Amino acid sequence: MIHPTAIVDSRAELAADVEVGPYSIIGPDVVIGAGTRIASHVVIKGTTRIGTNNRIFQFSSVGEDCQDKKYNGEPTRLEIGNDNVIRESVTIHRGTVQDDGLTKIGDNNLFMVGVHVAHDCKIGSNNIFANTCGIAGHVHIGDSVILGGMTGVHQFCRISSYSMASGCSLIVKDVPAYVMVGGNPAAAHGMNFEGMRRRGWSQETIGKLRKAYKIVFREGLTLENALVELDAMVAECPELVVFIDSLKSSTRGITR
Repeated sequence: MIHPTAIVDSRAELAADVEVGPYSIIGPDVVIGAGTRIASHVVIKGTTRIGTNNRIFQFSSVGEDCQDKKYNGEPTRLEIGNDNVIRESVTIHRGTVQDDGLTKIGDNNLFMVGVHVAHDCKIGSNNIFANTCGIAGHVHIGDSVILGGMTGVHQFCRISSYSMASGCSLIVKDVPAYVMVGGNPAAAHGMNFEGMRRRGWSQETIGKLRKAYKIVFREGLTLENALVELDAMVAECPELVVFIDSLKSSTRGITR
């Protein structure tokens, strides 16, 4: 399972069926779960824990020291869940002590070629990041998010669940749940209603979310006043809770 040209530190912990390709390097504090396949020329280092059934393609760098100039060699961590696909030349860095020292990735994410995940990011599950997306430090991303190719995300932004960004977007503020954004800088362009239909949501639910979008983005209300109206709609549309929570938790202001 381990190619003879690979270098695996004796202190690394690999499940018995982990595959490691030619010329890959696995550092001493790495733990890798069952069913994970690592291609050639991959470097995995640092205090890095990788779950089960992940696939890491060639020339990826996982668990490297971050690029933050404040980083001074402190022990920090990277945690990756299960069933993720990390394509060629992806870079994922560990955390910093200026945050909680942890970069964390959930399950079943697809990182396409050349994606960069910086220090202290928290990424949920079932996301798709297209080629060469750049995700800066301290970014939080929910579940089932899609970022188009070459999208850049400013540090400390929050991108909430079920949202989408078109290719070449520059995200500099928080993106609420369900919302579609695009442009440089990114602006809101509706909700992901097609994705809702594919998940089998009723026309009634989609109609309520469409109304909620208009309240926030089209009626010229302050966010505080818009939230009052949205709170009154929750009883008839529980799916609004995710949208409302993403608005209330925003610290950078929302993408409009």
